[in-house]
Amino acid sequence: MEKIASFTVNHLNLLPGVYVSRKDTVGQEVLTTFDLRMTAPNREPVMNTAEMHTIEHLAATYLRNEESVKDKVIYFGPMGCRTGFYLILAGDYTSKDVLPLVTATYEFIRDFSGEVPGAEARDCGNYLDMNLPMAKYLANQYLNRALYPADEKNLNYPND
Repeated sequence: MEKIASFTVNHLNLLPGVYVSRKDTVGQEVLTTFDLRMTAPNREPVMNTAEMHTIEHLAATYLRNEESVKDKVIYFGPMGCRTGFYLILAGDYTSKDVLPLVTATYEFIRDFSGEVPGAEARDCGNYLDMNLPMAKYLANQYLNRALYPADEKNLNYPND
């Protein structure tokens, strides 16, 4: 079998950032998959499931309510390696195109207070596995390390 595209990225040189992972065409529509890499793979600790689960609930809620993209959001969810998230949008986008949206999403998470949306037994299959304080901490870290100072190294996969 051939390696899938995401396994050909050199994770030893990958920094936290916003990357176009792939573009697929379904009918007439382009779907752009973004790699929202929050930690440096294989060099930093991975995120725990509780904070990832909280980020997932908050980001999905924010994105699906954001007027500019709510009808274009196909998916937001965690990477199995626990170093970031995938965001899939209907449309042909670059990392620079979505940087303001991703920044606003993580600012929402950083600044969120109250009950996490969907964190009740009837709404979620693992509602007790949440950690809002750590999710807020990680969102702030991602903003300051990768999103606010974003440049080519945080927006394009490494060449080697």
